Amino acid sequence: MSYIAQRRGEEKERRRAEILDAAEALYAKQGWESLTVDQVARSARLSRALVYVYFRDKEDLLFAIGERAMGLVRDRFIQAAAGHVLGIDKVEAIGRAYMGYAYEFPHYFDFCTRFQAHSVAIDPGSHEGACRAAGDETIATVVQAIEAGMRDGSVRPDIGEPVMFAVTLWAFTHGLIQLAMAKGNELARYGVAIPAFGDYALGLIREIAQSTPASNKS
Repeated sequence: MSYIAQRRGEEKERRRAEILDAAEALYAKQGWESLTVDQVARSARLSRALVYVYFRDKEDLLFAIGERAMGLVRDRFIQAAAGHVLGIDKVEAIGRAYMGYAYEFPHYFDFCTRFQAHSVAIDPGSHEGACRAAGDETIATVVQAIEAGMRDGSVRPDIGEPVMFAVTLWAFTHGLIQLAMAKGNELARYGVAIPAFGDYALGLIREIAQSTPASNKS
C-alpha cells in the first residue's frame, strides 16, 4: 500500500470514528428516539451528506454503536469471570459486572434491550452480525462459568442444561436492571434501596445455583 493510500485510509477511519463518537455522545445525552442524523452531522462538524457516505441510515449508526456496546459487555463478562476460581463465584461476578455495566453505560444497556427485540434477518457481515457474534460470545462466557462450577462442584449438578440456565440468568438479571433503573422511586416507597435490591437478587441466584456442602466436590 502506498503512503498516500495509507493516509487516506487512516483519514477515512478517523472521520468514521468522529461520526460514531458524536452519535454515541448524543445517544447517551438524549436517548435514541430523539436523535437525528442532522444532529450527528452538526456535532461532528460535517455535512449531513458526508455522514451518509459512512453510514447508510440512522439504524446503521445504531448498530455501529451497538458493536461497541456488545463488545464491551462481552469483555466485562470475561474479565469478571477470570477474577475467580470457583464457577459459582464466576457466575455471581458476571451478574455484578452486568449491573455495573448498565449503570455506567445506560445507553449501551438501552442498545442491548433494543437488540434483543430486533427480529429482522441479520447479515453476518454487517454491524448487526458483529453485535450478534459478540452477544453469542457473551452468553458463551456465562455458559463456561456454569460448566466450570459443575466441574468443581460449586454449582448444583442438577441445575439443568448450562445454556438454559445461562439464558435464564440473562433474563432474570436484565429484568432486574430494567426494574431498578425505571422504578427506583417506586422501590424506595417500599423501603427497598437499589444496592440492597441487587445484592439480594444476586444472592438469591447464588442460593439457587450453589451446591450444598454435601454435594460439593471440593
